[in-house]
Amino acid sequence: MIAASPAPAAAPATRAATSYLAFDFGTRRVGVASGNTLTRSATPLSTITAGSDAQFDAIAGLIDAWRPDALVVGVPRHPDGAEHENTLRARRFARRLHGRFGLPVHEVDERYSTVEAAARGARDLDAMSAAIILEQFLGEIR
Repeated sequence: MIAASPAPAAAPATRAATSYLAFDFGTRRVGVASGNTLTRSATPLSTITAGSDAQFDAIAGLIDAWRPDALVVGVPRHPDGAEHENTLRARRFARRLHGRFGLPVHEVDERYSTVEAAARGARDLDAMSAAIILEQFLGEIR
């Protein structure tokens, strides 16, 4: 009689990478970046003109192209952490993204992201700021 071979061990469960689009909200421009939990890095994509519903058409095109699992929005604050008028505007933008696209939206403190983007020599400060915001978020969710 031949003994049956034991069943192979189950392969370890692998977690799929979660992908994100991030936004550096501004009243004139919105920077956009993409990234994921696998590489834990972000790439600047583009800058969209803000202030009209056309910005949401452009964002819809990016969401269709990149198929993110969630969105990240940079929320500005004063250096001491206090909120100001643009804090409220960025939060409203985040709520509108969630309402229009039904994706989870995470808010990240984005103090000094533009300064850091300039220090990195970015040609597109807004898109690089969005990438910095996303890198910060990816570092926090470990």
